[in-house]
Amino acid sequence: MDPLEILTDLEHVVPFFQPIFSADEHRVVAYEVMGRYETPDGLVNLRPFFRDKDVPEEYRLEVDLLVLKKAFSQAIHYDKDILFFIHREADLLIYDEEEKLLQLISSFEDQGLNLGQIVLEISERNADGEFQDLGHLLRYYRTYGLKIAIDKMGNDSGHLDRISQLEPDIMKVDLQVLRSTSDGAAYQDILSSISMLARKIGAAVLFEHIETALQLQFAWRNGGRYYQGLYLKEPQEGFVGRDILKERLKQECREFIQSEKKKLENLFSLQEELDLRIQEWLSHHRKIQEYTPVLEKLAKELDEAAFRMYVCDEDGFQKSPNLFKLKGSWTIQPEYEEKNWSWRPYFLENIIKMRREKKGILSDRYNDIETGEMIRTFCLPIDSQHFLFIDLSFSYLFNREALF
Repeated sequence: MDPLEILTDLEHVVPFFQPIFSADEHRVVAYEVMGRYETPDGLVNLRPFFRDKDVPEEYRLEVDLLVLKKAFSQAIHYDKDILFFIHREADLLIYDEEEKLLQLISSFEDQGLNLGQIVLEISERNADGEFQDLGHLLRYYRTYGLKIAIDKMGNDSGHLDRISQLEPDIMKVDLQVLRSTSDGAAYQDILSSISMLARKIGAAVLFEHIETALQLQFAWRNGGRYYQGLYLKEPQEGFVGRDILKERLKQECREFIQSEKKKLENLFSLQEELDLRIQEWLSHHRKIQEYTPVLEKLAKELDEAAFRMYVCDEDGFQKSPNLFKLKGSWTIQPEYEEKNWSWRPYFLENIIKMRREKKGILSDRYNDIETGEMIRTFCLPIDSQHFLFIDLSFSYLFNREALF
């Protein structure tokens, strides 16, 4: 589409609204405002126009403000607890020195639009070398009651430090990455970083571009408070009934809950099974004083399940060599003795928990550094000061129903 054609035919620039649903109420709680251009051949998405750096900022800003003006003219007649996400390119926000965006929003305040209903959605990566200016500007907008959302999360985790400085109210995660990536484990790692950061800074997570039931379940499982995408509802010329998907989402949520409960039950069953099996085995081998012979015997007992085992003391210092399974054979790795693992997340917390409860713990899933496989670790107390760690192989866990 020729940008000049749009600029000379502004009456055919129109707003569209894509519903955003909440995880707790299963109803529409917000809309994202999107620009469209009406042509004889159909509607054209204006997002490429707003991102076109060859179009001068003043023209992009003019069209953007027109879309918002038409959108707010409809919004003032709608529910006052609804949020409106308005996307703004970082360079346009910084360019708008006359604060035309803020003036436009404020002009509708007397007509019933609450500034607290506006969520300014921005991609900080487009700020280029003006990140500090962007940070100051977003804090300024926040003083007027506007909320801030950071867009395009999920593509990588390289900007998480910068995003934490902006302290957004909402972080939008793009699930198109989940559909296109061939490395699900890497994406899980990125998502874990995003979810942890959101929790630390008190931001809600919105998953966008949800196009399948599987992606919706993924969003639900990973702490998404808001959902958006074609699987739920495509962009509309107007507003939809807020409860339009309430029963459907409630039913899907029940199915997600049942699936997750089944997985958790399987995990707890596996944990209890391993704890009973290994504790009973250890009770018959208490007379062996050296750890290496104990591990060698235990390796034969757990050959189908484990690929690495070792013993640490309560401070995380390794008191045995590694017993490591390589190409079907167990080998001793003495170089690991006296290495300290207390720096690992939750290590000391788990040690105290095992000591108090006197039973083993099954870890969450993670990528093993040496093998690159997705694994879990089972650890249990040998006595009050020493703890056995057993790394369970991917193949073993995969064969346990619903663990992966």
